[in-house]
Amino acid sequence: MRPRTWVLLIGAVFALCQLAGVTGRDTPDSKNYLSYALSLRGEDKRAAAAATIEWACAGQASLALRAQDVDVVRFHGPDPTSRVLARCRAEEWRRVDRRLRAGQTDGHVVPFVGPRLRRIFEVRPGYPVFLVPFVTVFGATWGVWAASVVVTVAGGALAFLVLRTLSLPVPPALTGQVLFYVLPCGTTAMRPMAEGLMLALTLTALWGCALALTRRARAGTALTAGALLALFAVKHSQALFLGVCLAVAGATVAVRRRRRGRPPGRGVTAVAAVGCCAAVGTVLLARLLHYPSESESLQDLLTGHFARPDRAHPWPEFMDLEGRFWLEWVRRQLWEPLFVAALAAGVWGALRRPAFGCFLLAAAGTGILTQAAHPDIGIWGGRLIVLAWLLPVVGVPLLLEPLGRRPLPVPAQGHAGRQVHSMR
Repeated sequence: MRPRTWVLLIGAVFALCQLAGVTGRDTPDSKNYLSYALSLRGEDKRAAAAATIEWACAGQASLALRAQDVDVVRFHGPDPTSRVLARCRAEEWRRVDRRLRAGQTDGHVVPFVGPRLRRIFEVRPGYPVFLVPFVTVFGATWGVWAASVVVTVAGGALAFLVLRTLSLPVPPALTGQVLFYVLPCGTTAMRPMAEGLMLALTLTALWGCALALTRRARAGTALTAGALLALFAVKHSQALFLGVCLAVAGATVAVRRRRRGRPPGRGVTAVAAVGCCAAVGTVLLARLLHYPSESESLQDLLTGHFARPDRAHPWPEFMDLEGRFWLEWVRRQLWEPLFVAALAAGVWGALRRPAFGCFLLAAAGTGILTQAAHPDIGIWGGRLIVLAWLLPVVGVPLLLEPLGRRPLPVPAQGHAGRQVHSMR
């Protein structure tokens, strides 16, 4: 089969597997994104709240039923769906009604949370805009699921394109696609949050870097610039982190080539310039649009999403928490070292292509920066650091490249062996 057929087939198998969990993937953030999308579609606050609450509560009821079915004590008990639905609806409507009566009707997001936290989601229109056509055509439940499948399948296909642009054979390139699906990248991208789009757009920027390194500087630069611009709409902090990291990576490659008596290359210079412009532009545009500042994000972290009074001296507390977080994080990684082992394999593979490897490390490094900016050990599934998994997704196939190029063994003796060899 042609490579594109394999890509589509693997993506289709992954999509079919996701039918095992159409509901129950949501997080508290998901309600804000879905209500934002419904508001963009034209729904008023109460209609958007009703659809979002029904979707979120159906997910809770589904999880409750699945948990009871395998509970060793309560698996014979009555179906909890009705009870969980009623309780969830009552709790959500109590919060929303109270805030709507208090006049919190501004913006696009239904007031599931307070104004300061809601403002953080208001400045992330990218994912809700992406959701709009899906929820319009398929409704909330199937629309959110379909959007997650599309963005996750696209992420795997982008991993394949990055590797093929670097001239890897088809088998290791397909390995990169599969790794995207089976590692936490796929699990996180399937969650109805902004991370799926962030992963796909970061891979798009990485594809642009690969094109720029293979004498297609104009196309690669345009692709990287477009990805960074889209990232600003999805989550502007990721646009800032990726811009800074790509600028540093481009400068590193240029300096390394200069020291070896080689020109840095138009593509490398262009990508570094785009990254620098993206970083500076993100800061200036965020200030111009009055986006929540880093101090507001810090207060959100240290006050439990503004549930407590603001900290008088947040930065010393943040640095103390940062040190404690990474000590605990290292302890947990030593206990279950899969992530560290995968990163080591990814770095090993990246070293096989030093120039591209710098850009790969830069893209994956944004996951470390995101986690460092939010040192909360209780956040589900390591989703903040998920971008670091792009290192093994792309780096491991680079490490396996020699296996993909190894010729098939030829029989050493006999007429049949000579005949097969002549046919080759």
